[in-house]
Amino acid sequence: MQDFSLVRPADAAGAARAGASPDTAFIAGGTDLMQLMKDNIEAPATLVDLDGLLSDAVETRPDAIHLGALARMSDVAAHPAVKSQCRAVSEALLSAASPQVRNMGTMGGNLLQRTRCGYFRDTGFPCNKRAPGSGCPAIAGENRLLAVLGGSPHCIATQPSDMPVALLALDASVQLLAPDGGQRTVRLADFYRPPGDTPNIETALTPGELIAAILVPVGPVSRNSRYLKVRDRASFEFALVSAAVGLDIEDGVVREARVAAGGVGTMPWRLPRVEAALEGQPASEDGFRKAAAFASDGAQPASRNGFKLPLLQRTVFRALQTAAS
Repeated sequence: MQDFSLVRPADAAGAARAGASPDTAFIAGGTDLMQLMKDNIEAPATLVDLDGLLSDAVETRPDAIHLGALARMSDVAAHPAVKSQCRAVSEALLSAASPQVRNMGTMGGNLLQRTRCGYFRDTGFPCNKRAPGSGCPAIAGENRLLAVLGGSPHCIATQPSDMPVALLALDASVQLLAPDGGQRTVRLADFYRPPGDTPNIETALTPGELIAAILVPVGPVSRNSRYLKVRDRASFEFALVSAAVGLDIEDGVVREARVAAGGVGTMPWRLPRVEAALEGQPASEDGFRKAAAFASDGAQPASRNGFKLPLLQRTVFRALQTAAS
C-alpha cells in the first residue's frame, strides 16, 4: 500500500469539494477500498473520510423507503420496514459477504463495489478497467465467473454486488450531491454504465459527486419481492447467478412484474422480456417457466461461462415460484 493523506471535512459539501481533486477517493466502511489499496489496484494520494457527514438512517415515507448512504448493510437488512416493504433488498444484503463485512459495509459503498474479475484484481495482468487500452485477458482466459450480458470487446467483468440487483428490480433511485452543492436523483437503471470502449468508467458519477441516499419505492411489487442467489459455496461467495423478482398478483393473474439478474452482467441486469411475458398471464408454474426462458435473451457467453445461460433461466424460474408462493 502506498502512503496517503486522510482528510476529514466539516460537512458533506466540503467532502464533495475535496473529492473532486485528482488522485482522491472517498472512504466510509472501507471494506472494498482498503483491499484494493493493499493490493495496489488503487493508490489515491488522499482519502476523504465520510464518517458522520452523511445520513445512516432508514426512514419510512408514504411511498418509499429512504436509505442513508452511510447506513450499514446489516442494519438495513434487519430493519422491520425493509423486511416487510422490500423483502428482496433484505435478502440480498443478508446473502452478501459475511456478518463482519455487513457490519462495516455501507449502502453507498456497496453500490460502488469493484469487480472480482481475477485479472482486474491482479496487477500482474493487463486490464482495461485499471489501465485503459491495455487489453482484456479475461475474454480468452479464465472467464467462468464473468459476464454473459452487457460485455464488450474491451471488458466482460461482472458487477459483483447483490443489493443493486434487488434495488434495480424495485426501480430504486440514487440521490447524489455535487461539489457545487447541487443535487440530482438518478434512477439506478441509469446509474451504472456498460463497459463499451471505456470500461474504466463504471457509473454516472461525476468527479467529487457523492451518493447521499437511496430511495426504494414501496407498493405491492416491493412487498412481494424475493432474492435468490446461486453460488459455488453457501457463504462468503459471489453469485454465479442471482435473481430479484417482485410480483403483484391479483385473482391468480400477474398484474405487474419486476425481474433483474446478477452475476451475469457487467452491471445489474433488468430482464424486460421476462417481465412482459409475465404481465397479464396466470401466476402458474407453466407461465413462470415460459417467461424465464427469455432471461438469457441477448447473452453472449465467453469460452467457459456458457453454463450461466440455462442456470439463469432456472434461477429466475425458482425466484418467481418463491415470490408467488
